[in-house]
Amino acid sequence: MNASAAWYNQLIQPAFAPPSWVFAPVWTVLYVVIAITFGSVFWLAVRRRVPAGTALPFALNIVFNLAFTPLQFGLKNNALAAIDILLVLVTLVWALRAIWPRRRWVALANLPYLAWVMFATVLQLTITWLNR
Repeated sequence: MNASAAWYNQLIQPAFAPPSWVFAPVWTVLYVVIAITFGSVFWLAVRRRVPAGTALPFALNIVFNLAFTPLQFGLKNNALAAIDILLVLVTLVWALRAIWPRRRWVALANLPYLAWVMFATVLQLTITWLNR
C-alpha cells in the first residue's frame, strides 16, 4: 500500500463509504463515457455545429476532475478536495444543461457520471467534516 492509500485509509470514513477497490472500475467505465461524449462535444464545437461556449463547462469539468486526485491524495487536503468536487458537480450540471437542447444523448449518457459525482460529493463532504 502506498503512502497516499495508507493516509486515506486512516481517515474517519462514513458508514456508506464503498471499499477502495470499487473506485478503479467505476472510474474506468466513466472515463470511457466521458472520453466519447465530451470528445464529441469538443468535435461539434470545433466544427461549429454547437456554439463554442457549449464546450466550456465540459472543459472546466475535465480540469476540475483531473485536479481532484492531486488535491486529495497528493496534497492530502480534504478541504481543497471538497471544494474541487463541488466544482466538478457544478460544471457537470452546467455542461449537461448546456448540451441538452442540442445533443440530448450526450446528457443522457452522462447520467451515471452525474450520479457518481453526486455520491462522491456527499462522500467527500462527509469525510472532510468527519476529519476536520
